[in-house]
Amino acid sequence: MGPLQSKSRLTTQLPALAGAAKERVYLWRRRAATIAIGSLTLVMAYGVIFGHNGLTAFAHKREEAKSLQLQMQQLQKENQQLHEHVDRLQNDPSAIEHEAREELHYTRAGEVIYTLPTDSTSAKPTTK
Repeated sequence: MGPLQSKSRLTTQLPALAGAAKERVYLWRRRAATIAIGSLTLVMAYGVIFGHNGLTAFAHKREEAKSLQLQMQQLQKENQQLHEHVDRLQNDPSAIEHEAREELHYTRAGEVIYTLPTDSTSAKPTTK
């Protein structure tokens, strides 16, 4: 084979080699793009689930909102009871008397009040 024949054969194979090289480059670019998109998808999914405002944070905030709602209902109920108690103390003389007897230990003439210890540990004698 002479130099001319190898040159002509090279020029005939050159477009085929260039086409194969283009296909390889295209294949590698597709693989790289697929890997990049897959990685981006994983990062975004992690952010959606575990991020600052992700699904886990949303679930915690929902539980906290339920807890606060229950606490608010209990406080409203207690507030209503206290308003009713204040109303009774302002308008009912027997309620005033009952409160004075309970809280201030007031008595009527001839009455005796016995106060028992409420804590069972304070009633036990200590020995050393």
